[in-house]
Amino acid sequence: MTKPAPLSRDEKSWVLYDAANSAFVLVMITAIMPIYFQDVAAQGMEDVVATSNWAFANSTASLILALLAPVLGTMADYKDRKKPFFLFFLFTGLVFTVALTMPLEGRWLLCLLLFIGARVGWAGANLFYDAFLVDVAPPDRMDNISAKGFGFGYIGSVIPFIAVIGLILSGGLTGGLPVGQTKMGFIVVALWWFFLSLPAIKNLNQHYYVPPSPNPLADGFVRLWTTFKNIRTHRSVFLFLAAYFFYIDGVGTIITMATAYGRELGFGIAMLITVLLVIQIVAFPCTLLYGRMAARFKTRSLLMMGIVIYCLITFLAFLLPFIEGHLARHTLFWTIALLVASSMGGIQALSRSYFSKLIPPENSAEFFGFYNVSGKFAAIAGPALLGIVGRMTGDTRWGVLSILVLFMIGAWLLMKVKD
Repeated sequence: MTKPAPLSRDEKSWVLYDAANSAFVLVMITAIMPIYFQDVAAQGMEDVVATSNWAFANSTASLILALLAPVLGTMADYKDRKKPFFLFFLFTGLVFTVALTMPLEGRWLLCLLLFIGARVGWAGANLFYDAFLVDVAPPDRMDNISAKGFGFGYIGSVIPFIAVIGLILSGGLTGGLPVGQTKMGFIVVALWWFFLSLPAIKNLNQHYYVPPSPNPLADGFVRLWTTFKNIRTHRSVFLFLAAYFFYIDGVGTIITMATAYGRELGFGIAMLITVLLVIQIVAFPCTLLYGRMAARFKTRSLLMMGIVIYCLITFLAFLLPFIEGHLARHTLFWTIALLVASSMGGIQALSRSYFSKLIPPENSAEFFGFYNVSGKFAAIAGPALLGIVGRMTGDTRWGVLSILVLFMIGAWLLMKVKD
């Protein structure tokens, strides 16, 4: 494999934004904010009710953006519109993240509304950030640049996460999360997100666009409807989006439900946090490796490899409750964690770059609107499938096994996509 050329200024700015916003994912969505909601905002509420309310807030945020994404993407394809939309959602996410530091003891509904605002801002900014890939990198560099974005996102999120954990530990965990130190942690996330976004704010510019319109909103809906009617013209795009919906549904479900599943099986909080940190660190070089391999192998073949690895992960997770013995069970859990780390960044990064190469660059925001719709509705459907099957059988492991169906359908559809 030949050594890739150095990153340009725009490519560096684009990659750095992934490291900027990934801190929000790790701290505010995955690790700390869910516990803060239960311990502080939902104090006195039954655990099952608090958990369901938190799940509802996440689904609501995903649904809001899923409904808005196609229209926003269509409007952002007009000249000089992509960056203002990116900045609007970026600062919306930052403002609502900081707002979560206000007194929220027992104010669970306000807490959820602020979190929904922060998550919609984060996800909306990511929609336009993804669409900027066609503006910063030529097609032959998209795989490598996209992989670098995810890779540096993983390693970049570890730094503020460690700082937040340090703040929380300094306050003690005797009565749950220390409120003051946890709020300081939210400020750390917002500052990290903002300062690492500055190069993107300065350097990212829209090079591909559709001609300006005197009525962009009305014409945007017309273009959106035209795209729906002419979807057969973009058959490969349509098939890929269908495949992506299923396999990324499986990937996202495993990532978001892993901690809850591990806790249910009796693994301690300290171990789960350690595993989470290790996954972020190991995912960094593995994601970069996927980007390098894309220079030698077909991107679709590497995506299929990632799907196969996730099928193995799902089956091993199903077997985990059957394993007896402390050492054997912990060894298998760590094996699953390392397999997740090996491919979670690669499959997401190459999906983004592969999609970028399938679409017309002047309509990138519009098509990435559909891409984000697929991902956001998948974020709703996957956990629901796991939960429904788990409830019907009375055993979560059967819900986990049901995720295999998503990967199988995704692989079948991906095989039908023509490069």
